[in-house]
Amino acid sequence: MNMLELYKKHAEICKTLASPVRLEIINLLRGKERSVNELMKLAKLSQSNVSQHLTILRQNNIVSTKRKGKNIYYKLAYPEMIKACDIMRNILIKQLRSGENFIKNLEGK
Repeated sequence: MNMLELYKKHAEICKTLASPVRLEIINLLRGKERSVNELMKLAKLSQSNVSQHLTILRQNNIVSTKRKGKNIYYKLAYPEMIKACDIMRNILIKQLRSGENFIKNLEGK
């Protein structure tokens, strides 16, 4: 795999993560396996909506599945995905704080 192919794959994963609902699902799977029903209740979303997002996450190898009886449980395929999401959230928080400080400085003048 050359570098361009690697960048394309990287962009595909970033595109997959570019959904607030999928980010919430990833966060709900932080260290836990959960069923669709659990994710529906926690995210307050319909079964079809949760299933659609889980399908996208599964197709992009972000989550993996395990069947237990009639239920399918989802977990993060790579738990370090949480670290990546946390880093991005921390950067966002810093950007928001920086923007707030900028506005406060403008208002103070």
